Amino acid sequence: MTKNEFLLRFNLLQRVESEHHYQHPKPLHAAAVLIALIEPSEGEELQVLLTIRASHLKHHASQVSFPGGKVEQYDASLVDTALREAFEEIGLHQQNITIVGQLPPYETLSGFNITPVVGIVKLKQNYVMDTGEVAEIFHVPLQHFLMSSNHRVVNSTLNGFQHKVHFFPYKHYNIWGATAVMLKDLVAQINYQPRPSHK
Repeated sequence: MTKNEFLLRFNLLQRVESEHHYQHPKPLHAAAVLIALIEPSEGEELQVLLTIRASHLKHHASQVSFPGGKVEQYDASLVDTALREAFEEIGLHQQNITIVGQLPPYETLSGFNITPVVGIVKLKQNYVMDTGEVAEIFHVPLQHFLMSSNHRVVNSTLNGFQHKVHFFPYKHYNIWGATAVMLKDLVAQINYQPRPSHK
């Protein structure tokens, strides 16, 4: 999917409901991540930027994730949080990113309420990775997530409640949990088909 095709689909007025329905029983920390869609060169297929978190981190160590983190007092908005974290973690400069919208927030088992911020990155960047937070950066073609055959889901039970755990395997990477649900929501948004009106 190219940038123009993506923007045409994403910018429909109606937002879809999230695939994720878990609600955390305690107060949550606000956080934001950046779903960065890379356009390698003009007119080429978009790619999704993903990272692998460092193995020593307290939350979600060694998992595939988007750049992002907790909202700080000096952040003016959730978008600012996502952009700041992307710069701190992988050196992605704000001036190279065009924000196109947000997806529904996601409550995690670790106590965060995460808002995904979607942005288009003009060109493939030379990243500067903070190895204290990030172990690897890689790209996945957006088309991979658009194919329903690449999506897996299993039922899990937590504290007596059932919830779904989503997976998007890719090569030797296992993209799952919050990151997979956010990708599923992104796919649902750009595949949304409005119902025809009846006169």
